[in-house]
Amino acid sequence: MLRVCIPLSALILWSSAVSAATTIPLLPPPKLQASSYLLIDSQTQTVIAEHNAQERNPPASLTKIMTGYVVEEEIRRGRLGVDEPVQISVNAWRTGGSKMFIREGTSVPVADLLKGVIIQSGNDASVALAEQIAGSEDAFADLMNQQASLLGLEDTQFRNATGLPDEQHYSTAKDLALLTRALIENHPEQYQLYSEKSFTFNNIEQPNRNRLLWRDRSVDGVKTGFTNAAGYCLVASAERNGMRLISVVLGTDSDEARMRESQKLLSYGFRNFETKTLYSQNQTLQEQPIYYGVVEAMPIGVAEDVVLTFPKGYYQDIEASITVPEYFEAPVRKGDVLGTIELKLGGENLYSGNVVALATVEEAGVFSRLGDYIYLLFDQSAADE
Repeated sequence: MLRVCIPLSALILWSSAVSAATTIPLLPPPKLQASSYLLIDSQTQTVIAEHNAQERNPPASLTKIMTGYVVEEEIRRGRLGVDEPVQISVNAWRTGGSKMFIREGTSVPVADLLKGVIIQSGNDASVALAEQIAGSEDAFADLMNQQASLLGLEDTQFRNATGLPDEQHYSTAKDLALLTRALIENHPEQYQLYSEKSFTFNNIEQPNRNRLLWRDRSVDGVKTGFTNAAGYCLVASAERNGMRLISVVLGTDSDEARMRESQKLLSYGFRNFETKTLYSQNQTLQEQPIYYGVVEAMPIGVAEDVVLTFPKGYYQDIEASITVPEYFEAPVRKGDVLGTIELKLGGENLYSGNVVALATVEEAGVFSRLGDYIYLLFDQSAADE
C-alpha cells in the first residue's frame, strides 16, 4: 500500500473539536449559570461546549419548536393548507399561559396561528393547530413523538403542544439542538418566522420574547421558554461568515440570564472555532496509475463533501494523508472504494473516510493489456532483485 500526504484545499465530518483541541492551546469554554447547555456547529454537528447536555429537563415553550415542525410537515405533505381556516374551540381559547388572544368560535388562518405559536409563543394557538391537525392535543402529541423518533431524539417525550408542565414531558439540550438543526435544514421558510420581532393579531401587538434578536444582528432565532419547573430557557442560532452555531441554554434564573449565557456561548464559538470545506465531492485529490485500462491514470477523491469544524487559526496544521495501492488494474467503476483518507490535528484523528474512483476505466484491447502485463512482469522482477 502507498501512503501519501496531500495538500489541504477545501468534507461532511462528524468530529469533536473539543477533543481535537486538547493537544493545542485553546481557551476553555465558559461555565454558565445554567443547569444544562450545549453549543454545536449546525453543519457538522461538532460539539463545541456542553454541560449536562443529555440530562432530561422540562422544555417549557421550547416544545413549540416541535409543534411548528409538525405543522410544517403537514403543510409540506399537502394535509394542511397555509390559508386553511381553523375554528377556535373553547378548549384552545381557555388554554392558560402565554396567549395569541384568539377568540372562541372565530376562524383563524393556519398562517396566522403559526406566527402566533412562533413569535408570540401562544399556547392557545398551539392547541388550536393541534386540534385541527389531529383532532385533539393528545393525538397531536403522538405525532410529535413520532417525529422526534424520526429525527433521532432519544431522550425526548411530549405530552402536549405547549410545554405546559407535565412530569412525563421532557427533552434535553442535545435533542433540542438536533431538532433546531432539522428545522433550519428542512423548513427554512418557516425558520424565517423565528427572526420576526413582533406580530399583531386582534389589534394586539406582541414582541418576540427572544431579545437576542435586538442585541445581536447575527442571531436569527430561535425560541424562549419558561415555567417554574424549567426555569428560563433559550434556544438560539446565529450565522457569521457562513458559519452557523446553535446554542441551547436550560434552567437559568431570569430572562436576562438566559440571554447573557446564550450570548457567552455564541461568542465563544465564533471567536475560537471555524468551519471549512476541506475537500469537495468529485474533487480530484490525485491521479493514480492504472494498468490494463484505456487510460494510464485515474482520478481519485472523496465520495462526499468533507466539512470540518476546528479551532480557529489551525487550518494549516491539519495533516492529510491518503492510503491506496501503488497502482490499480482495470476495470474500475466510478464510486468504487479504493483506499482511505485521514485528517489529523495535533495528533488527534479528526476524520477517516473512503477514497473512491472519480471515473470509470474500462479494459483496453488485448495488445494494450499484453503490453501492460509485460511491463508489470519486468517491473516486479526488478523490484525483487
